[in-house]
Amino acid sequence: MTGPQRTTKAQDIYLALADDIAHGRLPPGTLLDEVGIATRFAVSRTPIREALRQLERCGLAESRPHKGAVVRRVSEQELDEMFAVMAELEGLCARWASRAMTTAERRALRALHAEGAACVQAGDRRAYVALNDAFHTALYQGSHNGYLAELAQDARRRVAPFRRAQFDELARLALSHAEHDRVLQAIERGDDARAQTEMRAHIGEVRSAVDGVYASHRSEQRHLMPTK
Repeated sequence: MTGPQRTTKAQDIYLALADDIAHGRLPPGTLLDEVGIATRFAVSRTPIREALRQLERCGLAESRPHKGAVVRRVSEQELDEMFAVMAELEGLCARWASRAMTTAERRALRALHAEGAACVQAGDRRAYVALNDAFHTALYQGSHNGYLAELAQDARRRVAPFRRAQFDELARLALSHAEHDRVLQAIERGDDARAQTEMRAHIGEVRSAVDGVYASHRSEQRHLMPTK
């Protein structure tokens, strides 16, 4: 597998803030103060502004007149809707990949899957998250439909902070890898219908895992709120 792509400072800050939002460390309504964030990351305000724009584009923040960017609340219904679309797009990618992937692409997908197994065994969450992204991206590209791949990638970016949160529990690594294995086996057999079904089921399991993480953080936030 090729090494991870180098990220920009703005991207690094975006990922950190998105992770804080998904885990409830920055609850809805929190002001995303540019000066405070710049101090936290020891950077100028230029990459901060780009990071905030990225948060707004993926629906995690919103600009308010005379106030600036604040954390936006993402409802359970909104998450349900996003993951439902994600499941259909990724299912279609898996279906088409089972028909269209070249021998070299299938070999590369197997290699990614094998590396994922090593990460599960080592309990290496960070490495598995990167390989998980690479596995799904390989399926988008393996569909050999540029427009479908673009739609799937855009949808994935929107839910990425929540998808990463599923791996808070190390047990989720092994479950995710097993779900990938079922998708891979269907693709190797050229069973396009099964590949689509298994990928849909995989995204459904991701949604359930995310719901557990996200719901617990919302519960903690309600518990910490002062009574009136």
